[in-house]
Amino acid sequence: MSGVRGVSGARRVAAIDCGTNSIRLLIADVPAERRAGAPALRDVTRLMRVVRLGQGVDRTGYLAEEALARTFAAAEDYAALCREHDVEAIRFVATSATRDAANRDVFVAGIKDRLGVAPEVIAGEEEAALSFAGALSSVGTSGPTIVVDIGGGSSELVLGTETPSAQFSMNVGCVRITERHLHSDPPTAAEIAVATADIDAAIDEAERHVDLSAATRLVGLAGSVTTITAHALALPAYDSAAIDGTHLSVEQIHDACSALLHESRQERGAHGFMHPGRVDVIGAGALVWSRIVARVHARTREAGHPIDDARTSEHDILDGIALSAAARA
Repeated sequence: MSGVRGVSGARRVAAIDCGTNSIRLLIADVPAERRAGAPALRDVTRLMRVVRLGQGVDRTGYLAEEALARTFAAAEDYAALCREHDVEAIRFVATSATRDAANRDVFVAGIKDRLGVAPEVIAGEEEAALSFAGALSSVGTSGPTIVVDIGGGSSELVLGTETPSAQFSMNVGCVRITERHLHSDPPTAAEIAVATADIDAAIDEAERHVDLSAATRLVGLAGSVTTITAHALALPAYDSAAIDGTHLSVEQIHDACSALLHESRQERGAHGFMHPGRVDVIGAGALVWSRIVARVHARTREAGHPIDDARTSEHDILDGIALSAAARA
């Protein structure tokens, strides 16, 4: 790839984030030098496809053949877009599902064949750091911030101001919690109680690594959080511009999460903002987000400076991956 640059002085890169539920692509121009107040990067294209790579991994320990086929098909489409837009560098990051799979070598080889780069199966700590960098590229620095990235298989909590000072990756996410506990449609009270206990135990462990009480700001990332925000805003259709930067109170978040958790799949699918690939797992994502928000609110209230709201960002690990790809190139 010759790396023709779409914006003078900028480096055109591609970032690919392959998680448990979706595979996403960002092609962006990253300026060689960032001016004060200017965006960290300029989107050329940003896409998401639900491939459910983590289908059954929590139970079997292996990536399913049909899940690999869906993911490889998406990778072929993304490779074509990278060629079309003449990107200079590609960084492909794989997270929770691939970390847990005994046959991840099949995945690595298949991606390298299609994109020409080997996927990096990163640890949860690096995933957290990339999410933090991506979020701050949009929201800026403003005191100690907790960034929460809720994925399909894991959820990352990162505390920092300009760079992370503490982070922890929890093995709870919208796909994992759904497959473990939320089998009924809609979930039963007993299922929700067991899922809540599982999530709370994960947050207990996270608190041994991340001091939630030190934060003065809370930022939520990724599809579960943005979908919950769309519900709270009563959007007729998904609108990233309306969602990005939204502040929701703790009460608004609780109400939206509770509604999505207790709805049937048919009711969730009727929302104009709902991606079909999130219909079956958004209840678990909502439960994870509501429990994290409640814990952060409680800890900061005990510390005398309660965080009463959370900000939603459409800028996340993809932006962090793109920035790192430009720095490497």
